[in-house]
Amino acid sequence: MKAILDHVGIAVQDIDKALAFYRDALGLEVEAAEDVESQRVRAHIIPTGQGALELLEATAPDSPIARYVDKRGPGIHHVTLRVEDVRATLDHLRARGVRLIDEQPRPGAQSSLIAFIHPSASHGVLVELKQHASASVTLASRRLPWGDLELVSVHDGVFRLDGGAMFGVVPRPEWEAQATPDDRHRIPLGIRPLVVEADWGRMIIDCGVGDKMSVDERDRYGLDRARHLDHALADVGLHADAIDLVLATHLHFDHIGGATVRERDALTPRFPRARYLVRAAEWEDATHPHARSRASYRPDDFLPLAEAGVVDFHGRDGEIRAGVRVVRTGGHCPEHQIVFLESAGKTAVFVADLIPTTAHVRDAWIMGYDLFPMETLAYKTRFIREAIDREYLIFFEHDPRVSAGYIREEQGRRYVEQVL
Repeated sequence: MKAILDHVGIAVQDIDKALAFYRDALGLEVEAAEDVESQRVRAHIIPTGQGALELLEATAPDSPIARYVDKRGPGIHHVTLRVEDVRATLDHLRARGVRLIDEQPRPGAQSSLIAFIHPSASHGVLVELKQHASASVTLASRRLPWGDLELVSVHDGVFRLDGGAMFGVVPRPEWEAQATPDDRHRIPLGIRPLVVEADWGRMIIDCGVGDKMSVDERDRYGLDRARHLDHALADVGLHADAIDLVLATHLHFDHIGGATVRERDALTPRFPRARYLVRAAEWEDATHPHARSRASYRPDDFLPLAEAGVVDFHGRDGEIRAGVRVVRTGGHCPEHQIVFLESAGKTAVFVADLIPTTAHVRDAWIMGYDLFPMETLAYKTRFIREAIDREYLIFFEHDPRVSAGYIREEQGRRYVEQVL
């Protein structure tokens, strides 16, 4: 069991006076307040490097925080330890006779799961266990009507990548608060293609990692195939034969690996009725990789498509089907593109690796994998401002829990309002 100090909870009687000290006098940044209905408390998170302070303001006179302040006055209320799996930790403690307040986890701030240990077991200190939202992965297939379109979020399982590589120059204490790494420093990531249904047919944007990896590769990437794209399609009444068009945002293995399948000794298109639409310059880059990009492009993912004669190329930004428009962003790779889905005056955007997870809504949080990070920064800064102002629904391809949501901004702090 690995536990890391997450934050110290401080019960406050007068939130304005508390903020005058921590925010105004000390100059600490205070995140937007969040109401935690299960505990009838309003939480004000103050990041302080590896850990944080949490100012707790009662929202009901009979809440635990209100009773604490009435009895003892304001002050330190609890210490919170972050764990990877709160249920497993509770089992571990229960087996050792540790007295618990919570036998099962309950919802906490920041979409976390929490549980409290009784102070009698921890030498007079109330200890909270916290499983961060990104420490677990939520996979589900969901339909969303979108004007004349229907958007269907599906998935192709779970994999893990090095946390440092996923967040580039962001210091580990900062990104670790958003994504808990395992003992190999990898963080869990979803693989979330998007199906678009319209009167012109059925398209899937990207198609996951597929089943061609070796045992060693699956171990390296922590690839979990217990639930994959075939299951996800079946959950919404679809199957591979139902797809008419596969649109690639780019040809990296975790986005197009599912385009081909191995049958006996041959590699064949996974979607037998589909055409595969690829940006021509991206095909050129994928078939002529350099030392930095070679690991991301796997010929078995896309060359069999050309041999089968099912690839169509496009060379510019613009509408490829009614309501579906592609725009090159560059940055992650030279021809990386995102997909705008526009109908009935509404816009959704499948952002691929421009904003791979909800943690990446901060402008400077850019992957170390990006070949041209300053290009990513320039496009991303403009795009996120536009997405906030125009209320674009964003589909996140690699977030472990959130398929889609709106990017919001309050008092300079960005967050994602989850929809799917």
